[in-house]
Amino acid sequence: MNSVEKRVVLHFPGFEPLDAAAHRARYARSAKQSASAWNYSADLGELEDFGAAPYFDVQTRGGAWETHSRIHVLDHNEIVNRLNSRSLVVRLVMGYLAALRVAFGGGLVGYFRHAWRFGLFFIFPFLLVVAGLLTSLLFVLLLRDVGLPSWSLLVTVPAALAFFVYIYLPQAERLHTLHLFSDWELAVAMAASNDASVERWIEACAESARQALDQPADEYVISSHSMGSSAAVHVIGLLLEREPELFAGKRVVFSTLGSAILQCALLRSASRLRSRVGLIARCDQIFWTDVHCLTDAIHFYKTRVAAVCGDADAPQATILFIRFKTMLTGEHYRRIKTDFLRVHRQYVLGPDHRASFDFTLMTAGPLSAADFAGFTQSKMPPL
Repeated sequence: MNSVEKRVVLHFPGFEPLDAAAHRARYARSAKQSASAWNYSADLGELEDFGAAPYFDVQTRGGAWETHSRIHVLDHNEIVNRLNSRSLVVRLVMGYLAALRVAFGGGLVGYFRHAWRFGLFFIFPFLLVVAGLLTSLLFVLLLRDVGLPSWSLLVTVPAALAFFVYIYLPQAERLHTLHLFSDWELAVAMAASNDASVERWIEACAESARQALDQPADEYVISSHSMGSSAAVHVIGLLLEREPELFAGKRVVFSTLGSAILQCALLRSASRLRSRVGLIARCDQIFWTDVHCLTDAIHFYKTRVAAVCGDADAPQATILFIRFKTMLTGEHYRRIKTDFLRVHRQYVLGPDHRASFDFTLMTAGPLSAADFAGFTQSKMPPL
């Protein structure tokens, strides 16, 4: 195993309405849990500006080790807020247009072929909203069929719309339905690489990431969660296109957590994204670990991402299988296991128990992030 005294981390979060400060706060809570489980100390610095990749420092200490990590957060909160702040009608229309582009762009078939649960995750929010619209329409038709005069439509139609907007949708939003509509809009944009605002954000992230990689360190970790994995591929792939020898002489670990790269890459329009997946897979200096969990439905369990993207002859990511159940108390796990989005977030959250995977230790602990590939289904050694 490799010990690490100084580390630089580029972290690409998933599609959540959280800015860098909120991600730092989440990291602090998770680090506190991890430190308690593993009996070490973790001190976090304040968030510092660094262009599109603000950072905070983490100092961890154990009995005979000390590690300093600089965590850069490359979030896309501004894009999330822009998508989520539009009117209800615009969000519904644009969401369904995105769904059609996914369905007719090869995504739907690909999802059910490679990860049927992800296919269900795709259709779920759109069917849920259709169910609400049909329920509202049925209300109007039933009242018309009982013999009410035509002018009653002036009352029943607004009443049905009010039911949909003020009663049905708020209940559906408990499952983040409209948020998922926006998620699919961004997935289509990430695939096609034709949204000017998204491309500007990727360019800004690439510029800041390139500066961060100039900092001296024993190890460079590029971690990504969910939709953030597609963003990470675009950013790191773009840098490799410009500088093929960028990582020469560096120890680099690319760790994708609950990765949704194929959410975008399976679309026919995603040729650039698939090309960048190949660049990363073929980069000799990058050790790629792909972290999977069976109870997480929102990723492509057991799927070889590079192979599906057309690079079957390239070195494939090492799949690290973990179990959230072993990380959490029985009560904690029972409380979250039916909330599929909460389960999906567990990759970047803190543990209750020592287990084979720990996000804080992977990004701020004394062991190399690559070493976690050897801890599959077993406990980590004492720190």
